[in-house]
Amino acid sequence: MTATTTPVSRSITKSVLSREQSEGVGARVRRSIGRPELRNHDPFLMLDEFSVDKNGGFPDHPHRGFETVTYMIEGQFQHEDFAGHKGTIGPGDLQWMTAGRGIVHSEMPVKSQTRAHGLQLWINLPKEHKMCEPQYQELLDGQIPRATPQDGVVVKVIAGESHGVKSQVYTRTPTMYLDFKMDKNKTVTQIIPSTYTGFLYMLKGTTFIGDKEFEGKAHHTLTFSEDGATTVKIQTKDEDAHFVFIAGEPLKEPIVQHGPFVMNSSEEIYDTFVDYQNNKNGFERARNWHSTIA
Repeated sequence: MTATTTPVSRSITKSVLSREQSEGVGARVRRSIGRPELRNHDPFLMLDEFSVDKNGGFPDHPHRGFETVTYMIEGQFQHEDFAGHKGTIGPGDLQWMTAGRGIVHSEMPVKSQTRAHGLQLWINLPKEHKMCEPQYQELLDGQIPRATPQDGVVVKVIAGESHGVKSQVYTRTPTMYLDFKMDKNKTVTQIIPSTYTGFLYMLKGTTFIGDKEFEGKAHHTLTFSEDGATTVKIQTKDEDAHFVFIAGEPLKEPIVQHGPFVMNSSEEIYDTFVDYQNNKNGFERARNWHSTIA
């Protein structure tokens, strides 16, 4: 007989508390990735947990060179861009926006709601896709598949794969984005490609990650070790937990960011400002455009 060995889990290398700060107009965000302690986590540029009342929001602003992924937890958010794309996402809904060569848009809470609460993730695009045409992938909560590895553990598969369930979302930068809800006293193992970097962001409760049971608490970002291990073991003990598990293939390219523009060199950032100010090379439709929802 041969003994079976339990795969070694990735461990946690850093835990960063996401402190609340102001952003946009009257909005409060808990910035995870993007803080000084965790400037970026290739291929991820930023993760914000946002909370916006009906008087706040993110009025007209541009993007180039990356993707924004908005995932609603409660309330509703409206979106409108300079190409006439307009819509509303509600609890559990997803908008995966590829800004590519240029988008100008507005993101505002629905005025009849008391609060809009969700996550926005910025994913870098590889050099060959930075100037691609903008694209949207939008899924309602009911269109996002679920995995149930055991009773009391439900995984929404927003991108990538979990326990045999695959997402339909196309990721130019290979990415997995999973929303876990776990009852207390549960243990689950998630497979992760050996080359991916990744992290957990805790929304509620407490988890214990890896073989050393590193404790993860609400509003903390917990980065995985980069040791080639292909599993992450996650446990709950005396309370339920809600968190997202995000991982992706690092691009290993230069990152030059100036606000909402992310390119590979300072020259490209300069060119982007020129393009934006002169309404060209992707920003043609920005001339005299103002959203109707801001």
